[in-house]
Amino acid sequence: MALPITKRFIAGAVCPRCGAMDKIRAWENNGIRYKECVSCDFFEQLAIEEPTASTELETRVNRKHNEPISDEIKPVRIIAPAPGKKGIH
Repeated sequence: MALPITKRFIAGAVCPRCGAMDKIRAWENNGIRYKECVSCDFFEQLAIEEPTASTELETRVNRKHNEPISDEIKPVRIIAPAPGKKGIH
């Protein structure tokens, strides 16, 4: 007997077709991720890709433990805006 598929709403998601918020639900089945809007006929399916080491940002959690941690202190230089400019708008 197959397990039932649980469809979950994605909080804050906006439908790309009708623009309705909180109407997108998602689920996975057999290595494929599905999304649909309950307000219109939007439907999307994507293959689930395994993350590669090159796409994952290095953090202290996924860093190799045999690599030394640098305690080097590097100064930060703050550059003042040019005279007459009040900053980025």
